Amino acid sequence: MTASAILNPIPEPILRLDNLSKSFNDNLVVDNISLTLNLGDILSVLGPSGCGKTTLLRLIAGFAQPQLGTIHISDRLVASDHYLMPPEQRNVGMVFQDYALFPHLTVHENIAFGLRRHLHKQQRIQQVLEMVRLEGLGRRYPDQLSGGQQQRVALARAIAPNPALILLDEPLSNLDAQTRLHLRQELRDILKTAGISTIIVTHDQEEAMAISDWVAVMRDGKLEQLDSPENIYQQPASRFVAEFVTQANFLPATCNGQIWQTEIGAFEIAETKLQDRSQTGVVMIRQEDISLEEIPESSQNHFLIIRDRLFVGRELIYCVQTPSGLDIFARSSSHIPIGAKVKLSVRSHSFKTFT
Repeated sequence: MTASAILNPIPEPILRLDNLSKSFNDNLVVDNISLTLNLGDILSVLGPSGCGKTTLLRLIAGFAQPQLGTIHISDRLVASDHYLMPPEQRNVGMVFQDYALFPHLTVHENIAFGLRRHLHKQQRIQQVLEMVRLEGLGRRYPDQLSGGQQQRVALARAIAPNPALILLDEPLSNLDAQTRLHLRQELRDILKTAGISTIIVTHDQEEAMAISDWVAVMRDGKLEQLDSPENIYQQPASRFVAEFVTQANFLPATCNGQIWQTEIGAFEIAETKLQDRSQTGVVMIRQEDISLEEIPESSQNHFLIIRDRLFVGRELIYCVQTPSGLDIFARSSSHIPIGAKVKLSVRSHSFKTFT
């Protein structure tokens, strides 16, 4: 083995989906999905309600069988159109949306449930309790815990048998906003400390971006884009991904060469690759890339009007109305009154276009 091979080992695939499809009543819910998840990586499956993300999770867990395609976990075939390995034989941990804790068992007993044959059961329980920061709470029952603590017990129970893969279905959706924010980073820390590959199903874009190494965006059963959180946000593969993941404005535009003309100005966008010299489309400009400057009320220069604003803590979201009635949204820490005249400019050149 060479030194370079030691320093840069080939990633070990834990999960491989090949051309996976599943239908219910002739409705194609999962449509020809292929992806690979490597050892220790966290993947979020993101998409609107009804896009097929929970069905995909159920297929991986073994609660449903694909009509087409195959699923391999740790290089073992666990599902195809003619074979279905039972869930308990897949070496997969599952955390359900409602946590599914046994109410008549203590925290210690809930975690011990999947460790009946473990040689060092007590030591392992103590280890995962420390990992999820619940030391000293082993004798409590689920109804004596907060929602966040219950979520960590469910996670500890899934981690305890040291599975090859953990599946989490909307793990933070039942928590209040403040607890959800606190546990978001904590969840990532716990999963990375455990070193277990993880798939998280969520419809929360910010949650997916914060927790994951990879994000898969689904639409109508199809995999619209699979990429790093940064690339999903900065280089969305389609307008659907851009609208679902980013907080952006989509301005009608006419393209002539590399120049896109919009109501708020013309932008040169080098990525444009069109067959026709002139074509209509849209230019995407993120809210945070727009800056607003208040101008004197007496100014007769070209201006826009602040129609409304929304205070969201560290910044304000302004709604600016163009002469045609188009609403443009911008984020700013400046305080500009409603009805004020403003000059709008775009701070960056990271435009994205869709035709």
